Amino acid sequence: MVTTERAVIVEGKYDKIRLSGVIDGLILTTDGFGIFSDKEKQKLIRKLAEEKGLLILTDSDAAGFRIRNFLRNIVPEEMILHAYIPDIYGKEKRKNTPSKEGKLGVEGVDTRTLETALMRCGAFQTSAEDIKRREITYADLYDAGFSGKDASAEKRRELLLSLGLPARLTGKSFLQVLNTFMTYEEFCKQFPVDRTL
Repeated sequence: MVTTERAVIVEGKYDKIRLSGVIDGLILTTDGFGIFSDKEKQKLIRKLAEEKGLLILTDSDAAGFRIRNFLRNIVPEEMILHAYIPDIYGKEKRKNTPSKEGKLGVEGVDTRTLETALMRCGAFQTSAEDIKRREITYADLYDAGFSGKDASAEKRRELLLSLGLPARLTGKSFLQVLNTFMTYEEFCKQFPVDRTL
């Protein structure tokens, strides 16, 4: 079991039940899209973000990303850490049919996958080396062909799948995830580019 001081935000009660066996800490639900109109819960989430910081763990489907993006708009980004589960296709045990996109949500993935997602988000790394390192930038992504080129989207998708992350990540989220998963030096070693041009 992992412990965090951050408030952990998930979509629904089954996600909360599932995660409570993996994490020791405060877990709140958005009640799905209910968060969009629940002003009191929005206020609570903003207050928790200011006092403790947030760790957001939603499903990897379109609905999960819509909720995640909504939370990004009501809470400053520097107060949020994002954990992502990979695109794993299947059906939750309690449901008769798979979800609309056929992907398992937080409640359906195994414990190891949840623990890996939580550890990768950086909430549990506190060494000075992790805090004071050179980060991968948008320019680095461009130089390595992950943005601004004809095959960039496919190259990003392949990397995300190889890292066990949802293929839906783009732009800013993709960059944040890369900086969580690898150092600038590891990125340059894995994706060498000719910077003499």
